[in-house]
Amino acid sequence: MNEAYIVAATRTAGGRKGGRLSGWHPADLAAQVINGLLDRSSADPALVEDVIMGCVSQAGEQAMNVGRNAVLASKLPESVPGTSVDRQCGSSQQALHFAAQAVMAGSMDVVIAAGVESMSRVPMFSTIKLPQKAGMGHYMSPAIRERYPDVGEFSQFTGAEMIARKYGLEKEELDRYALRSHQRAIAAAREGRFEAEILPVEARSHDGGGDGQLHTVDEGIRFDATLEGIAGVDPLQEGGYISAANASQICDGASGVMVVSERGLKALGVEPVARIHHMTLIGHDPVVMLEAPLPATEQALRKAGMDVDDIDLFEVNEAFAPVPLAWLQATGADPERLNVHGGAIALGHPLGASGTKLMTTLLHGLKQGNARYGLQTMCEGGGMANVTIVERL
Repeated sequence: MNEAYIVAATRTAGGRKGGRLSGWHPADLAAQVINGLLDRSSADPALVEDVIMGCVSQAGEQAMNVGRNAVLASKLPESVPGTSVDRQCGSSQQALHFAAQAVMAGSMDVVIAAGVESMSRVPMFSTIKLPQKAGMGHYMSPAIRERYPDVGEFSQFTGAEMIARKYGLEKEELDRYALRSHQRAIAAAREGRFEAEILPVEARSHDGGGDGQLHTVDEGIRFDATLEGIAGVDPLQEGGYISAANASQICDGASGVMVVSERGLKALGVEPVARIHHMTLIGHDPVVMLEAPLPATEQALRKAGMDVDDIDLFEVNEAFAPVPLAWLQATGADPERLNVHGGAIALGHPLGASGTKLMTTLLHGLKQGNARYGLQTMCEGGGMANVTIVERL
């Protein structure tokens, strides 16, 4: 089987809701990442055979196949197709898997896997709430309700509370983890560790204006974060543990990687950054929903013939603080190797863009640490999880 290599990876700095990226049309923001990948790889645009774009809320400005629209907004020729993928929060990680599978199968040699989400312009749950308001029904069919008779709605917030209780995680521990996310992100930003991965783009406010500056720093990092401030945020539900301060931030952003075969390497005349070592995908309990990364990681390591200690760096999406903390309990991984530059609690979680965003950070972290193997996983709506293991070259 052919090998799949990553030759370029980049992301925008995250933008807060209504913040410095909110003036960007999502197709145009995604196009900036596509152009950035072409520049970083010095690739002939005509050699790109497909663009696979992760996006969760495919409504409004993100409707009508935002992947193809991003191609048309970029400097790629019209001959390059594009498609859009929704595997919830793992959408662009799945885009990476699809790209790698195409390359490994020998059907393509140069593919861009990317993701975009403007949570300012297309609010979360738009694809659920807007159809319901129009009388178009609910996503939970009669057959699903029969299978899960006691569940009124699959809820990530309920799932996060369930995981916290199952793994004995009190709110104080969740808040301490949230503070650590900010502290690590602060250190990484101040030490310039994000500079190589971030694609500078023009700052544009929600009203379409701009301040004339480049957006190069993740807007969600709270440089004055304290445990007292985090602990003082009320839980989202009475008696609960999950608060806005120990959960991921609403975020605008785009990210992407370029995946190529051996023939692609020769055609582009570039050296690979990393090799896709292993890919796993599982389905799990849709009610608890967010626990899937735990068995998915176990399965991935088993299939790859590896031990958790063989992995140098981990990126586990911080959708909610209980997720990485429960993952640490289940895997026994070294917490000093996990989300070493902070995570979505500090940096933001731009839904469909988070998969290739985390991969971009993981690849640059491996390079900075002169390390070899990295593992990425994230929880996904509906109770699923992708796992990707990469080897830095």
